Amino acid sequence: MTGQGGDGGPKVERWRLATFNLESLDDRLSGADDFADRMAVLRPQLQRLRADILCLQEVNAHTIDGKHGPREATGLDRLLEGTAYADYHRVISLNRGGKRPADRHNLVILSRFPLLSHGQVWHDLVPPPAILPVTARPAPDQAQAVEWDRPILWADVDLGHDRVLHVVNLHLRAPRAAWLAGQKTEHGRWLSVGGWAEGFYLAAVKRAGQALEARLVVEQMFDAQGDALVAVCGDFNAGDREAPVRTLRGDEEDTGNGHLAARMLVPVERSIPESQRFSVVHHGQRVMLDHILVSRPLLGCLAACEIHNETLGDELVGPATVWTAPDSFHAPMVAEFIGD
Repeated sequence: MTGQGGDGGPKVERWRLATFNLESLDDRLSGADDFADRMAVLRPQLQRLRADILCLQEVNAHTIDGKHGPREATGLDRLLEGTAYADYHRVISLNRGGKRPADRHNLVILSRFPLLSHGQVWHDLVPPPAILPVTARPAPDQAQAVEWDRPILWADVDLGHDRVLHVVNLHLRAPRAAWLAGQKTEHGRWLSVGGWAEGFYLAAVKRAGQALEARLVVEQMFDAQGDALVAVCGDFNAGDREAPVRTLRGDEEDTGNGHLAARMLVPVERSIPESQRFSVVHHGQRVMLDHILVSRPLLGCLAACEIHNETLGDELVGPATVWTAPDSFHAPMVAEFIGD
C-alpha cells in the first residue's frame, strides 16, 4: 500500500492540498454552450486553489471509439487545458473490472510532485456484507451482497528528502435510499415507507462499510510507518460527528486507548471559525460534508485552511430554479502545509 520513500530530491518547503467535488463533470451531458458555462465557472475556482495536490470527485469518462474501447475523461481534459494542472501527474479510478474508468463519478488525484505509487481499494479489505432484503419484491431466497458504489483511490506523493505523503481520495455514499427490487416506480417514487426505509438502511451500510475500508487503508499506512504523513480527502457525505467521519478519525475518546492517539486523523476545517465551516447548503442548512483529515505529524505542518464557499448555492433549490446550473453545489477546500 505504501511507497518506499522519496528519491532524496529537493525538499518541498510549502505545498497546498485541495479537494473538490465537481458534480458529474462531463462534456456530453448537455450542449456545448452548457459545458462552456461550466468551464467558465469551475476553472477560476480550480486556479484560485493554487493546489499542488488536488483530489477530485465525480469526474465522468466516456469511450471515444466504440462502446467497449478505452474511456477518457475528456471533460476534465478540457477543464484543465491552459492551467498548470494540465501538466500534473494524474491518477484516475477504474471500474469494477479494473480495466478502464467508469462512465460516471470517477475519482482523480492530480499532483505537481512525482507519484511513487498508486492504486485503488474496492472490497480488498472489507468483503461486501450479505443482507437478505425483507421488503424486496419478489422476495429473494438468499442474502445478497451489498457492494460500495465506488472504489477508494490512493497515491504516495514524493515530497523530497525521503518524505512521502499518503493521499487517500474517497467519495462515500450519500444518505439517499438505495434501489430495492420491486419497491420503486419507473419515475423513482417509492411504493411503501417500509421499502424506502430498507433502501435507506442499505445506503447507510454502504457508507459505513466503505468508511471502515478506508480506515483500514490508513491502518496499513500507520503499520508501515508510525509517524506517516496521511491525508484522507473527499466528499464524505457526512458531518464531523457522524458515524462515517468518526470511523475514519479514530478519536481516542472512541477507542478509549491513549496509546492509539497517534493514529487519530484530525479534520483541518476545525481551524476555521464555525460560522464559515460549511461546504454544502442543503435546504437552507449549512453543512460540512467535504473534509481533509490529516495525521498528527501532518497536522503539525498545517499553516492555513480555506473553504471557498462564497458563491455556494442551495443544492436542493438551485437545480430546481436554475436551468443547467454550471456550478458545483460543493465548495472546494484547500489546506496549506509548511515542510518540517
